[in-house]
Amino acid sequence: MRSEVFNTDCIEYMRTLPDKAFQLAIADPPYGGAKETVGRKGGTWAAKYGTHINEWDKAPTQEWFDELSRVSENQIIWGANYFTMPPTRCFLIWEKTIPENFTMAMCEYAWTSFNANAKVFKHSQVGDPNDPRFHPTQKPVALYAWLLKNYAKPGDRIFDPMMGSQSSRIAAYKMGFDYVGCELDKEYFDKGCERFAKECKGEIKLKDGSIVKQASLFDL
Repeated sequence: MRSEVFNTDCIEYMRTLPDKAFQLAIADPPYGGAKETVGRKGGTWAAKYGTHINEWDKAPTQEWFDELSRVSENQIIWGANYFTMPPTRCFLIWEKTIPENFTMAMCEYAWTSFNANAKVFKHSQVGDPNDPRFHPTQKPVALYAWLLKNYAKPGDRIFDPMMGSQSSRIAAYKMGFDYVGCELDKEYFDKGCERFAKECKGEIKLKDGSIVKQASLFDL
């Protein structure tokens, strides 16, 4: 099983690929500046994640959409309500099961290329205490597992061009799918790889930089 990731610009990577290299692409692109200015750079966002978001929260170009469609047979794109997309009957809603007075959106919308019925997935956005959030748009592994269960077939190759926290990679690995992912930001890439190693390989990085297997921690 292949699980391969690149710390690179996904546009540059996709340009090297043949047509329909993947059966399914799952993407969660930034949408800053798309249609209208989206204000998510202050308040609790800045307090929790810093102003680092200013560096990458820029909506993808039309080339990004064209290349994603070219290199994959089907696509699932989160946040597509911020972009101009073709009509689809198979839109997806992630209901976060949070109260109405919460400061963030109660749900998120995904556009898909599938000709099927629309679906809703209910799952808390609150992370596992043993798996803390480090990315401001980090989605739960359970959400990606649900997507793969419903929209991928055995043997499909999965692509995430902006994998961020690597939730999609963890889900694909645990479900036995070949996977390729890209992430431009070096800090998120390194933290995502560390998260994947811990979650899927049982590896933990200690403060001195050494790597230990979880099973061996009792012997420390």
